[in-house]
This record gives sequence, C-alpha cells and structure tokens, in this order.
Amino acid sequence: MSSATLINIASTAPHVYPASTFAEGKDDWGVQPNALAGNSASSGKLLWKDGLGAESGVWECTPGSWTLSIPADELCHFVQGRATYTSDTGEVIEVKPGTVVHFKQGWSGQCVVHETIRNVYMLITPY
Repeated sequence: MSSATLINIASTAPHVYPASTFAEGKDDWGVQPNALAGNSASSGKLLWKDGLGAESGVWECTPGSWTLSIPADELCHFVQGRATYTSDTGEVIEVKPGTVVHFKQGWSGQCVVHETIRNVYMLITPY
C-alpha cells in the first residue's frame, strides 16, 4: 500500500489510512468549547453516524485546555500526541500513542493537550 491518504466513507466498512498521520481530507470541527487556556482547534473525519447517537471517526486536537462532560460512552484509542485528562474527582489519566480510554457517559473534568493529539473513537449513546 502506498503512503497516500486513503479515505473511503462509502465502503461497507468505512476506513481511513493512515489513521495516525493522515493530513489530507480532514474536516475542520472548530475550536474546543469551554476553553481554559489556549485555543485548541479540532479536526478529523467522521466515518459513520447512525442518527440515534452512535458514531465513529478520527479526531485531532491542538494544544490547549478546556472543561468537558462526555455525553455518551466513548472509547478512544490515542494514536498521536500527549494529553492529560483530570476528572472532577481528581483522577488523572495520561494519554499518549497506544493508550485506550473508555470514558463512561457523564465523565466530566478537564483536558490539557500538551502535544497535538489524535484518537480513533466510537461514541455510543444508550438507547
């Protein structure tokens, strides 16, 4: 396989290659809301969405910090960068390439992105 970016959303199994480094074909998702410091900008590629609250894709975010509350169960496999998530209860989760985190619905806290992060995610809202 060549080093060119491959994005196929119309496939029976939507996919993107290479998920850890592709630059062409990302969509601008704007700045992170609830900023505490910096001006974190998000981009990525939505691979699938069912219209009922489930989706999957690749998400990237530049350095900065913000508060967040996770609206649904979200499984994230971090493939690039470095960040620290701190829950409202004080638990600290350090992420770097190779880290997988399952944020349960309602998880809230703060994210500090030290180096641009990228993750492959699946978000599931309980029906």
